[in-house]
Amino acid sequence: MYVANRVARIRKTTEPSQWHYVCSEQNPADHATRFVAAGHLPLTNWFSGPEFLRECGPIEGSLGESYGLVKAEEDVEICPQVKTLATNVKEHLLGSSRFERFSRWRSLVRAVATLTHIAKSFSQSFPDTHCRKWHLCTKTSGVEISQAKLTIVKTAQREVYQEEFESLTKFGKVSQRSTLLRLDPFVDKEGLLRVGGRIHCADISDLEKHPLIIPPNHHVTGLLIQHYHDQVAHQGRHFTEGAIRSAGLWIVSGKRSVSNIIHKCVLCKRLRGKVESQKMSALPSDRVSVDPPFTHTGLDVFGPFTVVTRKTRGHNAENKRWAVVFSCLNTRAVHLEVVESLSASSFICALRRFLAVRGPVKHFRSDRGTNFIGAVKELQIDSSGSELKGFLQNQGCTWTFNAPHSSQMGGVWERMIGIARRILEALLMKTPTRLTHEVLTTLMAEVMAIKNSRPLTPISTDAGMPQVLSPAMLLTQKASVAPAPPGNFEIGHLHKNQWRQVQMLANSFWKRWKQEYLSTLQPRRKWTEERKSIQEGDLVLLKDGEAKRSEWPIGLIAKTIASSDGKIRKVMVKTAKQGVFREYLRPICDVVLLLSNNRNA
Repeated sequence: MYVANRVARIRKTTEPSQWHYVCSEQNPADHATRFVAAGHLPLTNWFSGPEFLRECGPIEGSLGESYGLVKAEEDVEICPQVKTLATNVKEHLLGSSRFERFSRWRSLVRAVATLTHIAKSFSQSFPDTHCRKWHLCTKTSGVEISQAKLTIVKTAQREVYQEEFESLTKFGKVSQRSTLLRLDPFVDKEGLLRVGGRIHCADISDLEKHPLIIPPNHHVTGLLIQHYHDQVAHQGRHFTEGAIRSAGLWIVSGKRSVSNIIHKCVLCKRLRGKVESQKMSALPSDRVSVDPPFTHTGLDVFGPFTVVTRKTRGHNAENKRWAVVFSCLNTRAVHLEVVESLSASSFICALRRFLAVRGPVKHFRSDRGTNFIGAVKELQIDSSGSELKGFLQNQGCTWTFNAPHSSQMGGVWERMIGIARRILEALLMKTPTRLTHEVLTTLMAEVMAIKNSRPLTPISTDAGMPQVLSPAMLLTQKASVAPAPPGNFEIGHLHKNQWRQVQMLANSFWKRWKQEYLSTLQPRRKWTEERKSIQEGDLVLLKDGEAKRSEWPIGLIAKTIASSDGKIRKVMVKTAKQGVFREYLRPICDVVLLLSNNRNA
């Protein structure tokens, strides 16, 4: 079109006979389109022009040459083009993507207020002469802070509810498929979307009558919920929702949004977070194996008990005693030994007495008591290797320690301690107030007899099975007392068949143990659901029973220890205090997950 317009104008003002051809050698305009050094320009016709301009007469070489002009309507390359331009004026707002840089509502409001203040300072009518153009200023007023809050809310509303704004502008109401239909929204004089509702005649403030509508699942919504959640001192959802509503805000799907924010709040987890748990593991082989009593033994110490050691004039000398409970892991039999102290040497003496009465033990389980650790070192019992030395080398004994602070891993003997305490409380009511070592030893023997005679399974109502399945049935090889059958028996027959009777009692015990007792261990009483395992790098709160919850240390999971089924039940927690790093082995029931290493979790 440019060429067609110029050709039409030339044809209107001139004739074709006035135009002549100039070859490139004589055309000085060609020097402007080619590289020519400045020193060579005087040698060209750039300053003088072509020579035929200085000659008189007709121009040679151009006569008789005629060139026809191209008609625009006949040239296919020259075609008219019509373009229509439309101007669309939009009101540009701050993009909410910039709000995601802020993690606090106050920081976002202060940044927007400062930006607004600086933008106004470029105006000629700005009153403060000291605050001009770009500057670092902290003189934002309360009006600017309020205006910044409205600007942030307006930006979020315009992005999420654009269709609602257009519908309200055109028709005065939202469409039937809008999520805000029940709220009867309207646009106020500041261009903000508010709740209409039916309580505009109530004697309350305008903020409570027509609160601002806040869209769900928006970054601004999360900042507002976190802000008012901090104001109510990290209370529950009900308190947080009340503070938000009192501030004149109506969050769509507010209950779910508030619950999501509170669920992720780290401070709430520190104050009220639950400790971790995992599905109950399968029983170890030593709990379900058919072995002689006390082949696999769990042990612990309980007490103390005050005894009178010497009577003097005016008062009695008193000392403390403790009891060591040895619990058979498969038959649930119990053996008690009294010790004078919690030292390793005192425990070794009790262990020698136990082995002398009950025979060798292949496997010990216990917690990490200092006396147990000392006994293992003194007796040179290897808890993990294959080379056994020292006192129990011939028996091939091994010792397994549970994780610290994991009493639930030793529930077999922990329950026996609770039963022993309750029996002792009943027996002590029948004995003198002052206990001696001899009386305490006798009481422990009676407690042991009562515990070993306890039934392992519910009492059967079948008249054909009057015997009660108990640990004493195997330990003493004695069944319950029954009347003698009729007939004549000789003493020789008794000695001849005595081994058969003992064997019959043992076989009867193990048969009933498999049929009646072992099946009771099958179901899981608790911890029936599989939970997500803790991972290395997770930030946790380490439980400390001797300190307040607000003083519990924060640690990092340095290592996870998987059980035989692949689930994590023990972790190594790394903590720092005054620049000193320490690592603790703890069960997962002693840690509270604060932040997961997996950001998507």
